[in-house]
Amino acid sequence: VQLQASGGGLVQAGGSLRLSCVVSGSFNRINNMGWYRQAPGRQRELVAGITSSGKTNYADSVKGRFTISRDNAKNTVYLQMNSLKPEDTAVYYCYAETTNRAYVPYDHWGQGTKVTVSS
Repeated sequence: VQLQASGGGLVQAGGSLRLSCVVSGSFNRINNMGWYRQAPGRQRELVAGITSSGKTNYADSVKGRFTISRDNAKNTVYLQMNSLKPEDTAVYYCYAETTNRAYVPYDHWGQGTKVTVSS
């Protein structure tokens, strides 16, 4: 299973970016999906998560600004980021839990996409 993230870049404070992450490979289904981020010198933290039924959760720091969504037909998870702040600068990693036909779960990570917000 591979996760390919895209959409990062350089944006001014107040701007927007949309991250995408496509899951490919051999699996039975995708359960939870999400986005984490890691800023220099800091631990990786959860930004937003979404279940297979569409239930979402967000870090307090991004509530009201970021929206996570998924397209199950395309095996893709998105992160719409609005009103970006310099403190949102980080490498963003997508995450997906898949199961095989025996319903054994596996965790997968994307390669990371860098988001830089200038002040």
